[in-house]
Amino acid sequence: MTPALTRTRDDGCIELAAPAPGLFRIAVAAGDVIRGGSTLGTLEALGRLTPIVAPPSVSGTVIATADPALARPAVEYGALLVAIDPRAGAAAQVVTAAAAAPSHAGGLTFRAPTSGRFYGRPSPDKPPFVSAGDELAPGVTICLLEVMKSFHRVTYGGADLPERTRIREVLVADGADVNAGDPLLALEP
Repeated sequence: MTPALTRTRDDGCIELAAPAPGLFRIAVAAGDVIRGGSTLGTLEALGRLTPIVAPPSVSGTVIATADPALARPAVEYGALLVAIDPRAGAAAQVVTAAAAAPSHAGGLTFRAPTSGRFYGRPSPDKPPFVSAGDELAPGVTICLLEVMKSFHRVTYGGADLPERTRIREVLVADGADVNAGDPLLALEP
């Protein structure tokens, strides 16, 4: 993860800018509240994907983004990625946190090991790898994550997870982009 460059405008708003040239896939939209460490998007340069995050001292509400009409606009060093209004952030953070508390908050989750595009089935005409109510054991395939046209099989297991558990809810839609650490499954404790 790489922090974005920051510039303060005359009107008090903050511009978060590209730390390097590349293709930028934005992960936020106008009206979103961001804090230090929030992922702004992913910068692709020379075949390498780098998550771009807000610097620790920055928080506010997104008021503008890099060309929203393009899925991955080309950006140069210092180009605007996101503009935020720090004055609107404090009030919006309280509302957003209360309104958007996910149903799996505080519960056991299985998280994405890396960033990529989530595919919950081996092909569009096949059943999903896992569904709500399925029992998980080490080695069970959860999904495929596509990174740069390569598909990586993600399997259940890990030191922080129980040997066996049941899926309460699949939290990601098929074809959605996820970042490393995003929750994929809500699990029963």
